[in-house]
Amino acid sequence: MPLEGHYKRANTPLRRLTRRERNIVLAGLAVTVVALVALVLATAGDSQPPPAPGCIRVAVAGRVGGELIHPCGTEAVATCARATTFDNERSHTIVAACREAGIEF
Repeated sequence: MPLEGHYKRANTPLRRLTRRERNIVLAGLAVTVVALVALVLATAGDSQPPPAPGCIRVAVAGRVGGELIHPCGTEAVATCARATTFDNERSHTIVAACREAGIEF
């Protein structure tokens, strides 16, 4: 059975925050927001240069997650040729990257 006035007593704060306490909370919030914005700006964008001529760089599904493949030269040609012998999403992605890089296979 609910008690009369129990909700009001249980949900009334013991005291109000002082001006100094509110300013400290606002300063902490401002520092946190500035740090988050700086972190987002520092990590935004693509910092990885494009692959060199005759090389491919492609992210494909691996055994335990994403796998980055980046062969160059004759290894890239062999990778592209081997990918054409399969019919799955991984090989299609590799072949598309080979064609985009202009590798003859």
